[in-house]
Amino acid sequence: MRYKSMPRRIFELFNYAFLLALGLLCVLPFIHVIAISLSSAVEASANRVLFWPREFQTFAYEWLFKKKEIWTTLRNSFMRIAIGYCVNMLLILITAYPLSKESGRFKARTFYAWYFFFTMLFVNSIVPVFLIVRYTGLMGSFWALIIPGAVQVWNTILMMNFFRSLPKELEESALMDGAGNVQTLFRIYVPVALPAIATISLFVVLHHWNSWFDGFLYLADISAYPFQTYLRSLVANTNMSGITNMMEIEDILKLSNKTTAAAQITLGAIPIFIIYPFLQRYFVKGIVIGSIKG
Repeated sequence: MRYKSMPRRIFELFNYAFLLALGLLCVLPFIHVIAISLSSAVEASANRVLFWPREFQTFAYEWLFKKKEIWTTLRNSFMRIAIGYCVNMLLILITAYPLSKESGRFKARTFYAWYFFFTMLFVNSIVPVFLIVRYTGLMGSFWALIIPGAVQVWNTILMMNFFRSLPKELEESALMDGAGNVQTLFRIYVPVALPAIATISLFVVLHHWNSWFDGFLYLADISAYPFQTYLRSLVANTNMSGITNMMEIEDILKLSNKTTAAAQITLGAIPIFIIYPFLQRYFVKGIVIGSIKG
């Protein structure tokens, strides 16, 4: 066994303590939110909940899942993720690949690279984007959630830089074997780029799952809302107005903005916690190890 000096042991002790504290700082806020969502409205409103539920109850979740619209909006969100992911990743790949080439092979590369860069510096305000969606006939349509953000510039730049870091011999060998640009991209570059694709995939999925404002802005029908937009509308409208049914009044009295908001955050985070472990293994995987021999 390798001998460890006293300074080394002290360093490792402080290192482990620091990492443990950092991990707790990341985990404890989410535990606090879960505890609030499982506590009574009185205890949550009185700020007496820390990391363990007080007067344990699941009424905030029961109230959310009683709404029939929640299942429709969940379906809308999963549909948005599936279609939006395919559209985003396809456009990211076919845009990043030519931009990763030298100016000698792609004459207009510099122009397009600067064009994409400037779109990051000068972000459009809500009004111009709203008018574009309105006058292109996308208002109230599912595609209003997909098309305005179809080309994600930052993710495209990340993928472009990754492609530029790959050895040129990969593409040269494919071209010598008679492969075209499309075959080279999808049969050579994409398999090698799985770590980068996995990372960007997580960003894309997070974007589509967490977005609520575009649904609020472009859609008028609640049944067309994505999940996050619907949850936000529930929290914003948790009040006594328009309620005549005595059972509904009793239900509302058992709720508080804190418990419903905490339940919303918890439900919104669960899919990401499910997806993340499947993508984590790609983050630490070698990028081009073994891709070139000799």
